[in-house]
Amino acid sequence: MSTTVLALLGVVAVALVVGVVVVWLRTRQALTTPAERAVHDTLHTASLAARPLRRGLDATSAAEAAPYLRQLTGGAALAIADAEGRLLVWHGPHQQLAEAFGVAAARAVEGERQVLVEQAELGAAAARALIAQPLLVEDAGVIGVLGVVATTDPGPGVLGAVTEVARYASSQIELAELDASRARLDRAEVRALRAQISPHFIYNALNTVASFVRTDPARARELILEFADFTRYSFRSAGEYTLLADELRNIDRYLTLERARFGSALEVRLQVAPEVLNVVLPFLALQPLVENAVRHGLSGQQHGGTVTIVAADEGADCVISVEDDGVGMDPDVLRSGSLDAVESGPGRPSAKESAHVGLANVDDRLRAAFGNDYGLVVETAPGAGTKVSMRVPKFRAGIRA
Repeated sequence: MSTTVLALLGVVAVALVVGVVVVWLRTRQALTTPAERAVHDTLHTASLAARPLRRGLDATSAAEAAPYLRQLTGGAALAIADAEGRLLVWHGPHQQLAEAFGVAAARAVEGERQVLVEQAELGAAAARALIAQPLLVEDAGVIGVLGVVATTDPGPGVLGAVTEVARYASSQIELAELDASRARLDRAEVRALRAQISPHFIYNALNTVASFVRTDPARARELILEFADFTRYSFRSAGEYTLLADELRNIDRYLTLERARFGSALEVRLQVAPEVLNVVLPFLALQPLVENAVRHGLSGQQHGGTVTIVAADEGADCVISVEDDGVGMDPDVLRSGSLDAVESGPGRPSAKESAHVGLANVDDRLRAAFGNDYGLVVETAPGAGTKVSMRVPKFRAGIRA
């Protein structure tokens, strides 16, 4: 390449760099006006205050949030009290006003309204006013009190700002309670599923083990270990979610015990795509489906039955289905009510006898975790068996085993 061409390319490159720098500087200047910087700083401060409050309101979270809430209110000092008006934190000077804040906080809690204490009542030379603003949550009432010390007479703008900051803090604390309530509900639903694991299965499994004790002791020991591992997993205390691989492993234990009982009357077919084994799904989401299929696939059929379990990779989702070739049911029963209605029908146990299956429980947990597009789908007809399918995203932010 000639020297002239190289020089020309060098000039072009320098020009491009200069052009990019000029555009960047112009863009930067356009996006960093004082008003825009103020908005950005306020939003950033609000996000920093939200992080501890999303854990709920206590002395620790109040202490972490107080500096940012003080900055948002512009107060000379800031205090936070609990729902009883007891001081959780005082941030900044004028701590001699803590007792006065306690009195004002109690009044704010009782009246569920803002309380303004002026300088004449405070007796403090530097402080002109103390504002006690209740932290209110709909249907819960006062959950705490925000206190702000002002060194100038607070006008409507300041009082309004304190009200808005308190409303923001209240919303973050409310979200923390909603998160905690959802976690408690999820744990309760898992406990319900555990309680619904068929007592008949446990009784029959132990009877099956007992039947092998004399005739085949080695087989009995093997089944006892399978039963122990099955119950250990089913009653584990760790987490609300699990990997598909772990769920399938426990289902294999369950099926090993059932096959030992039914022998050749129960046939199981399994087809799992290796790439979906690490998909995360609600804990014990598959067990009710498989137990339902085993019971109903064999119910009223002298020749036995077949249960087919498929886990397929479908792009961003994993689709899992559990199918039996049992007596099936009338689809109108599905349209008439909840998924628990699947438990009754010709040739099937009554809904009361099959309450352990908990299909509605699984459906609710899937929708709560992934959205309404991810509930159970049931396909059935009299004499045509039943197929229950679930679609699970292969990845969902915030959900992990």
